[in-house]
Amino acid sequence: MRTIINAFFTYSNRIITPKVKGSAKLFAPTFPNLPVRSLSVSQHIYTNYPSKKPVVMAMASLYRRSLPSPPAIDFSSSEGKKIFNEALQKGTMEGFFRLISYFQTQSEPAYCGLASLSVVLNALSIDPGRKWKGPWRWFDESMLDCCEPLEVVKEKGISFGKVVCLAHCSGAKVEAFRTNQTTIDDFRKFVMKCSTSENCHMISTYHRGVFKQTGSGHFSPIGGYNAERDMALILDVARFKYPPHWVPLKLLWEAMDSIDDSTGKRRGFMLISRPHREPGLLYTLSCKDESWISIAKYLKEDVPRLVSSQHVDSVEKILSVVFKSLPSNFNTFIRWVAELRIAEDTKQNLSAEEKSRLNLKQVVLKEVHETELFKHISKFLSTVGYEDSLTYAAAKACCQGAEILSGCSSKEFCCRETCVTCVKGPGEAEGTVVTGVVVRDGSEQNVDLLVPSTQTDCECGPEANYPAGNDVFTVLLLALPPQTWSGIKDQALMHEMKQLISMASLPTMLQEEVLHLRRQLQLLKRCQENKEEEDFAAPAF
Repeated sequence: MRTIINAFFTYSNRIITPKVKGSAKLFAPTFPNLPVRSLSVSQHIYTNYPSKKPVVMAMASLYRRSLPSPPAIDFSSSEGKKIFNEALQKGTMEGFFRLISYFQTQSEPAYCGLASLSVVLNALSIDPGRKWKGPWRWFDESMLDCCEPLEVVKEKGISFGKVVCLAHCSGAKVEAFRTNQTTIDDFRKFVMKCSTSENCHMISTYHRGVFKQTGSGHFSPIGGYNAERDMALILDVARFKYPPHWVPLKLLWEAMDSIDDSTGKRRGFMLISRPHREPGLLYTLSCKDESWISIAKYLKEDVPRLVSSQHVDSVEKILSVVFKSLPSNFNTFIRWVAELRIAEDTKQNLSAEEKSRLNLKQVVLKEVHETELFKHISKFLSTVGYEDSLTYAAAKACCQGAEILSGCSSKEFCCRETCVTCVKGPGEAEGTVVTGVVVRDGSEQNVDLLVPSTQTDCECGPEANYPAGNDVFTVLLLALPPQTWSGIKDQALMHEMKQLISMASLPTMLQEEVLHLRRQLQLLKRCQENKEEEDFAAPAF
C-alpha cells in the first residue's frame, strides 16, 4: 500500500497536491513573488488507515497580504487620511462612526456576508430579540442562521439573496439591487445617501480580482464617500487579510458588475436601515426549529389546495379544514413577543419606557380582537373545545426568560407557580404582569412577564383578554397571501373570505404587523425552495 503525502499550498487560485510513493517526505515548494507579509509551513502527521503508516501534511499559513495599490489606497496611509479628512469636511462620513463603533472581523474565512450584516445591524441598534451570550442580546455571526445553516456558510459562503433574507428576518428594512437592476449613477446617489446619514448603511458584494486582490466574491460595508475624488471606503471585514481601503467608485461598480458563479446572477449592493418601529411588535415567526420548513410548506401550498379541493360552504368550514390538518409543532412557528425582567431588579410599578412599549402591544392586540376574522376564529375554537391558559403560557415564557437572563438552558428550569397582578404605570395607567417563580438546582428566581391586555364588556362586567391562540391564528391567516383563498369554488364565500383578510380594512399598526409576518413567511418559503434569489427586492405579498 502506498503512502500519499498531501501538501496544500494556495497560490494564484491553484491547489498543488503532490503524490509520492514510498516513505513519507515533506515537500517544501518555493513561493515566488507571493505578496504576503509572512508565510510559514506547518507540519501535521496523520495515520493512513488501514496501513497505519504516517502521513505528513504541510499547510501554508499567511499573515495578512499587501494591499495592491493602486487601485486601492490604505485607509491608514497618509493619502488615505487625507481622503478621509476631505470627506469629513464635506459631511460624507456620517455613517462611518456608527459602523466603526461596532466593526468586527469575520470569524471564519467564508463569513464575510454574516460579519458585514452583524456590523450593520448593531450599528442600527436593532434588537435581535434573543440572547447572544449570558443575558446579552447582540448580533453576532452565530445568530444569523435563519436562511442558511452556518455549516453550509462556513464551507461555501453565502449568496447575495440569502444575506438579504437574513437582513429582513433580523428586523431591518432592506432595499437590494443587482447591477442589472440599476445604474452607476443611481449607485452613486445611494452611496451618498448612506454616507450622509447614521440611519442607513450599505453592504456591497463584489469580485476582489477587479482590485488586483486575491480571492473572488466578497461582502463588506461601505463606510464613506469622497465626492470630489469619487472614491468609496470599503470597511473590509477580512481584516486578517486586507485593511480598510479607498477605491474608485467606478471600479467598485465594475467589481459588483460581475457574475456570481454559484447563482449565475450579477452581484450588487443593499441599503439597510431601521424601520420606524420594531417589526414583530407582538408576533413573529420562528425559524430556529427545523419544523418551520414543513409548516411554511403547509401554509403556502397545502392550505390553498385543501380549500380548493374540499367542499366548503361557510367560513367556519374553511377554518375547520385549515386547523384540522395543522402540523402538531405549529406552536413553535409563530409566537407572541414577550418582554421579561428579573422581578428583584425592578420596582413594582412599570417604568415609563415599559408602559410605552406595553401600550403599543395593547393597541395591536385590541386591533386584532376587533377584526371580524378574530370573531369567526374565536367562535370556531370554542366549538371544538380549544382552551388557552395564560398561566401555562406565562410559565413557559418565564422559563424561557430565565434562560435568556441567566444564559442557561431552559431545560434546567421549571416554573413552580405564577401570579397575575395589575401594576400601575405613569399617570395611574395599569398594566398586567405575570410573576413566575422559576426553580433551578434548588434556587428560586422571580421573573416578570409584561403582558398586553384588552378590556371587553360581558355580563359579569369588564373582562381582561390576553394574547392567546385565537389571536395568533387570526394574524397568521391575515398574513397568508390573498391568492390563498382564490380556489374556493363558492364565489360568494370566496368574496367573503377575501373581505375578512383584506389589508385595506385593517388599522395601520395591525397592517404593519401583518405585512411583517407576510414578508417573513415569503422569505422563509423562498429559502426552503432555494429560490430566495428571485425578485428579492420586492417580495410579492
